[in-house]
Amino acid sequence: MTRLLAPTLALALAAPAAFSQSMEITHAKDRAGQIGSEDVFTGTVYVAPVFDPDMASVSAGEVTFMPGARSAWHTHPGGQKLVITHGTGWTQERGGEKITMQAGDVIWCPPDVEHWHGATATTSVTHYAIQEVVDGLAVEWGAHVTDAEYGG
Repeated sequence: MTRLLAPTLALALAAPAAFSQSMEITHAKDRAGQIGSEDVFTGTVYVAPVFDPDMASVSAGEVTFMPGARSAWHTHPGGQKLVITHGTGWTQERGGEKITMQAGDVIWCPPDVEHWHGATATTSVTHYAIQEVVDGLAVEWGAHVTDAEYGG
């Protein structure tokens, strides 16, 4: 009897802890976004948080670039994944070729690789930007992408 009592008691005491958490739903209408700062974007960009770094230090935002809009050059200490959900845009690694990205594409940018991303000159693009927060930092911004670098 004592052999059964100890495991049963342990399970009974642990059960409330196992059920103390539950799923959370954040509805899209409750995630207030804002126009992206001119300090780090060129053109009209709308940025809406998707989730804060409460899941293993990973955060995400939904970013929409209107035609001609783009980010400044930047890096991510933990890298970044872009999941393209709508439209067509461009991305470029410093020193590399400009690459077209389209809905359904997923782009991985390794840690500390300088890059930019945004819309083409004639189409908008929306993506989820997912990045790890390392030592309190998710992104380090650099200079604006010039019109010559963008090459619309």
